[in-house]
Amino acid sequence: MPTLRSGLVIAGAYADKLRRTMFAQLKKEIKEKKIKSSDVAYHVAQLNKVLYRLFVEELKIDKGDVVRITIDYELTDSGIEWKFDTLKVEVFRRVPQEEVDKAVAKVIGKASEIMEAAVEYSAEKIGETEDGDQIFTLKLGDRVVGAFEVIPIDNDFLYIKKGAALEPSPMIIEKVRIPLNGKPVEEVIRESIDVFTKHAKYVERDEAERLIEYIRRRVEEAQEESGSGGGN
Repeated sequence: MPTLRSGLVIAGAYADKLRRTMFAQLKKEIKEKKIKSSDVAYHVAQLNKVLYRLFVEELKIDKGDVVRITIDYELTDSGIEWKFDTLKVEVFRRVPQEEVDKAVAKVIGKASEIMEAAVEYSAEKIGETEDGDQIFTLKLGDRVVGAFEVIPIDNDFLYIKKGAALEPSPMIIEKVRIPLNGKPVEEVIRESIDVFTKHAKYVERDEAERLIEYIRRRVEEAQEESGSGGGN
């Protein structure tokens, strides 16, 4: 049975490392059309949801801590089946291995539930661009993990122009329409937050970081322009 191994990697980069390693291991299968590259990215993202729960919520490790992850998997007609009973995680800091093993066992017991559940993002409006697009940050708990740009059109629907998140897996969304149904923008976004995973394209972390920086810079530039105009 094949095994996915991260090797030693800092916690802030494990998602990228697992993604690259999995694509390398399945290069032949992708070429032979036994599995789509988009399906590989999706299943690695599902695994990363479980690991995020383990690292952030259970073990509360820092991004600079070094980890090592191994897990067996099987290719099936429906994609990749992770063998969570083989998941092994090592954390190279002063955390007793017994504590790590206990947390792994707890998360493994909920792995299917975690993968099936929508990521519990929240959104907060931080401003508008010069041309009226609304900018929101995307949060997981208290952590700001992304940003997105929204255009309300004729009180009929929201158009998510572009957006990105870094956690649990780096991803980008673009060109998504959500009906308003007479509700305020903030309420519709709050009710439709699962759209970010349903329409996501999973990418390398630096690609998502560049888009988030661009989006946030747009609202900062608008604020600077407004301040400059007010002083004339």
